[in-house]
Amino acid sequence: MANASDLPIRDNPEKHRYEADLGDGSAAIAEYALPAGKIMFTHTEVPPKREGKGIGSALIRYALAEARRRGLKVIPVCPFFAVYMQKHTEVQDLLDDSWRIRFGLAPAP
Repeated sequence: MANASDLPIRDNPEKHRYEADLGDGSAAIAEYALPAGKIMFTHTEVPPKREGKGIGSALIRYALAEARRRGLKVIPVCPFFAVYMQKHTEVQDLLDDSWRIRFGLAPAP
């Protein structure tokens, strides 16, 4: 793997998850549900041998870019997504109002 940001990532709507092909037969995943007008990220998993290499963050960046493209508000139930969104102000506009309040942010205009 050259760089985590170069990973092939795709949406697998049948399984309700984004998948990053790690090139060795394994994958990192970000599972989601789709309540009306929103996307709820429920679980993120990177194979233990591949943790700490930026794969999970690359998967989150892709999934959040897709949420933005689709006009969906984000509910980050998955702790990894929640921490990422707390640290990255550039994606906080995507947060559902209930999560904006949890993070101490004003509701979206």
